[in-house]
Amino acid sequence: MPPKDNVQRKLAPLMSDLAKITCIEDLRRIARRRVPRMFYDYCDSGAYTESTYRANEADLQKIRFRQRVAVNMDGRSTAATMIGQPVTMPVALAPVGLTGMQHADGEILAARAARSFGVPFTLSTMSVNSIEDVAEHAGPGFWFQLYMMRDRGFMERLIDRAQAAGCGALVLTLDLQILGQRHKDIKNGLSTPPRPTLANLVNLATKPRWCWHMLGAKRRYFGNLVGHVQGVSDLRNLSVWTAEQFDPRLSWADVEWVKRRWGGKLILKGIMEAEDARAAAQSGADALIVSNHGGRQLDGAPSTIATLPAIIEAAGRDIEVHFDGGIRGGQDVLRAIALGARATYIGRAFVYGLAAFGEAGVTRALQIIHKELDITMAFCGHTQITQVDRAILRPGTYPVAQP
Repeated sequence: MPPKDNVQRKLAPLMSDLAKITCIEDLRRIARRRVPRMFYDYCDSGAYTESTYRANEADLQKIRFRQRVAVNMDGRSTAATMIGQPVTMPVALAPVGLTGMQHADGEILAARAARSFGVPFTLSTMSVNSIEDVAEHAGPGFWFQLYMMRDRGFMERLIDRAQAAGCGALVLTLDLQILGQRHKDIKNGLSTPPRPTLANLVNLATKPRWCWHMLGAKRRYFGNLVGHVQGVSDLRNLSVWTAEQFDPRLSWADVEWVKRRWGGKLILKGIMEAEDARAAAQSGADALIVSNHGGRQLDGAPSTIATLPAIIEAAGRDIEVHFDGGIRGGQDVLRAIALGARATYIGRAFVYGLAAFGEAGVTRALQIIHKELDITMAFCGHTQITQVDRAILRPGTYPVAQP
């Protein structure tokens, strides 16, 4: 049998499985079955009671659309730009730590899928695969997310590495000066290095597919840190280092320092209040992301969609406002765009796809979101995503900026 026929034969079961996947929830259910509990829970959890985590998704679902009829729906386009970069749709893959533990070589696979689809991929500082790994396999242009750490020498080297890899933007996360408590991570023994419980070891034995893939993984540790931090040569050293490194003294002066050192496109992630939006706009950054870290930091905070209108009003026109939190489909993307966001980010949605089917799963997640976005936009009477505004939403169902 010719090689091409062999590949098609091997891919046939996977393509059959993917054809049955119609929504992100389908991918989530499969991911939960295939990934060890410790790492699935790391992704699919929030801080304390998880009320903010749940609100992100629930508040989006409360927003209703206005259906229009007898409108020419031909020639539709979801094409847009994010900080000047052309994108197939206004969606980027958000930075997610430990993505490489959801599936072997996870960051590499997700970056490749994003590039092929025409949307940005954002690599987390706390990724398993390194900046160089992703650049080698997915090429330049991906974005890199940075945490403010006490070791400024390490930060300088990290920024330099992102520049050398050709990263198109730096995403500075502002809402992780200290680490929020996630009960599931504590119960699962998720730490550096991991300290799995007996229950998790038993659970691991039920995931042979995941284990088999991980045996062939390029890395199984924090590739951006180990070997790049002075005095850190293994996970035990890294545990001590990371416990001391997230800088609680982070200020706007540090943002300016990062901006000068980086010199390229800068995005600030973690804005939830109007006064912070105004400060972000004055900082000279190119964009801000309305984000509560997926409900993983301050539990009891409002959902991101509830705060979006006020942030947009406060930020003005000098900075792009992007949106993150609770997106589980293309309709959620459209809701955020209608309320004024220039672009959106998906985290859990693409991770579910990655965990379920690897690179093909990420592609499937993007396909689902794109198709849903395109069709819903058409039903609302629009053919260009760049022309969508809140007129497509039913009054009284969406949040507005308070005077």
